Amino acid sequence: MSYQSYVIAAYLVFAVVLLWDFVAPRVRIAQLLRGLRTLAARRQRAAQLSPGDLKR
Repeated sequence: MSYQSYVIAAYLVFAVVLLWDFVAPRVRIAQLLRGLRTLAARRQRAAQLSPGDLKR
């Protein structure tokens, strides 16, 4: 009886989890930075508008 397939599967799962632990925080940081840039741009545009520009 050989456990080779189980050992290979365990190492593959370990590699996938390790890769996910490396990638997931970077994806989240990129999302947060994009949101902050959008918010800053929105606030900057709002600060540049004069009160007469906000008519409906």
